[in-house]
Amino acid sequence: MPVLVITGTGTEVGKTVATAAVAAAAVAAGRSVAVLKAAQTGVRPDELGDAEEVARLAGPVTARELARYPEPLAPATAARRAGQAPVRPPEVAEAAAKLATEHDLVLVEGAGGLLVRFDEAGGTLADAARLLRAPVLLAASAGLGTLNTTELTARELRSRDVDLLGVVIGSWPDHPDLASRCNVTDLPEAATAPLLGALPAGAGALPPAAFRATAPDWLAPRLNGRWDAEAFTAREAPAPFA
Repeated sequence: MPVLVITGTGTEVGKTVATAAVAAAAVAAGRSVAVLKAAQTGVRPDELGDAEEVARLAGPVTARELARYPEPLAPATAARRAGQAPVRPPEVAEAAAKLATEHDLVLVEGAGGLLVRFDEAGGTLADAARLLRAPVLLAASAGLGTLNTTELTARELRSRDVDLLGVVIGSWPDHPDLASRCNVTDLPEAATAPLLGALPAGAGALPPAAFRATAPDWLAPRLNGRWDAEAFTAREAPAPFA
């Protein structure tokens, strides 16, 4: 798995922190890692982008972004309004493939959800994943509403013959409500893919050293971690209604 594409069920679901955790666990396992942000929006030139934030949290990784647009919009819209060239899926695939010749693992982080448009032709992260023949890791929210967006994303990936590696809960609350606890069991069924981790709420605010030391505890062995899905489900899923 030299390239892994990471997307979310939408915005603000913990995708960047999940990317950082995957990167940190891979580095801890002795792998060289690159992070590629296909299109960064809503960030000024003097601010840290998502790829740089991943590097800050995860440690010694190569951080790259292909384009940066100032307004917090979908990449195609942000590029058009800024009068800049859009990023196209073949460019994403080419950049990731080049990084893969120099690193053990390349993480390609999208913007928003799977079908957010990169360009005026409707190119998306799903198109880049298909060109790369790379699996996708889906970051999902924990609570009410996540099953619908998770299943829709999983169906879209299957329709494009793109492999869904699994689902990671981007932010597991300190005090999960009933919906979140039920979703521990229901998310893998909605995705028809395994649950591969759960990041604690506030993980991205940890000091980098603490983040790097703890990240493997949040991810399954498939992602170079030591998180146990069965134990997590047994602990967090609610008892049947009586």
